[in-house]
Amino acid sequence: MKRVNVALIVTLFLAAAMQAQPALSAAEGTTLTFRQALERAVEVNNTVERARADIQFAEANKQQLLSNVLPRITASGAATRNSEAISFGEGSDSRTVLAANDWAYRVVLSQPIFAGRRELRAYSQAKIAVQSAEQAVLGTEDAVLLRVAGNYLALVNAEARLAIEQRNIDLSQKRRTQSQAFFEAGEVTKVDVLRAETAIKAAQRALAVAQQNRDVAESRLRADLDLDTPIVAATPEQPMPPVPSEETLIAKAETVRPDVALAANTLRIAELEIQKQRGFWLPTVTFDGGWINQKAQFPAPRYSYGALRFNIPLLQSGEVEARIAAAKSRELQAKLDLETTKINAREDVRQSLAALRAAETGLGLAKEQLAAAEAEYAQMFELYRAQEATSLDLATSEQSLADARRAVAEETLNRDVAALRVWYASGTMREALNVGLNSGVNQ
Repeated sequence: MKRVNVALIVTLFLAAAMQAQPALSAAEGTTLTFRQALERAVEVNNTVERARADIQFAEANKQQLLSNVLPRITASGAATRNSEAISFGEGSDSRTVLAANDWAYRVVLSQPIFAGRRELRAYSQAKIAVQSAEQAVLGTEDAVLLRVAGNYLALVNAEARLAIEQRNIDLSQKRRTQSQAFFEAGEVTKVDVLRAETAIKAAQRALAVAQQNRDVAESRLRADLDLDTPIVAATPEQPMPPVPSEETLIAKAETVRPDVALAANTLRIAELEIQKQRGFWLPTVTFDGGWINQKAQFPAPRYSYGALRFNIPLLQSGEVEARIAAAKSRELQAKLDLETTKINAREDVRQSLAALRAAETGLGLAKEQLAAAEAEYAQMFELYRAQEATSLDLATSEQSLADARRAVAEETLNRDVAALRVWYASGTMREALNVGLNSGVNQ
């Protein structure tokens, strides 16, 4: 009986272990490199997918406008019951004018020949609209890449902050160990030990805040990447290439930034609109051809025809002039919008470069601060251990070292995000990160 119980226990244990194994691997999460996160963002992000759907809509609208200049063939027919049957002639010369049971059908071809080139202007506008939709996708990709890269670096930085806060806890525990030894030797009072305990609790609170920041960054990254598992972020060796000169970035911004390209396309559409409205002054010419088959034999039971039809506008009471004036107003607005967009692009580059220089300066100073704080703490701890410094002196030095470590981590993130914003401001985010260049949208 005991052997059966042992075997049953072993069996249940193995079954529980096998059930727990998938949960353990699921808890390990998804390991992502910086590049993998960015590539996944442009592939599965819902905002990017929604923007790409606008390209399909613009393409469909272009095809619809193209159909306006292509031939159309229609077939129509009718079957009629009349109260009277009327014919004239006799014998073989008899012709039915009105049949009691009448029927007829016809096939008609219609081909526009000239309409003041309005259809051509509309089709050209539709092609530019497709390009605008593609530029909108590029702009959306840039914004998503900026957000995902920032969240990824924030997650990596939060991991570093967790390690920093753990090291700060170790500093406080080291002081508590030394204070406890002094207290047991009767060299100091219980106050020194309590101060160290207080510092430990404060460092643990900072660790909890760092863990919260990491969870928030991970949550934002999961939402952008459409993931539902924990994310393990690998520290990127070099997130971005070196930043080029200000002149190069401004030149890029004024030519390839998606919002600048969109404004330029809007201006081209406005110019075409003026030409399209002027086309309403010109005549329209169409060709119609048809084949008719009918029961009535007058004038003939079946025949075909071809017709060249034209329509010449003689008086439109100022309607066309008003449309042209409105189109010119839109053209002026488009020119001003394009100029404003270029100005904003230039200033965005300059402001982002200023922020990057400030972040690099802050990071350099933070590193110098950290080196000084480490040297101060090492000397102060030795003085405290030799009882030539008080616990307050050591606590102050310890706090300075902890703050310096946090400052380096914070300024590192600020520098990386500032560099991202430089590339974003110049419109070369995908080029700098080498991501999304083959996403089906030409820059």
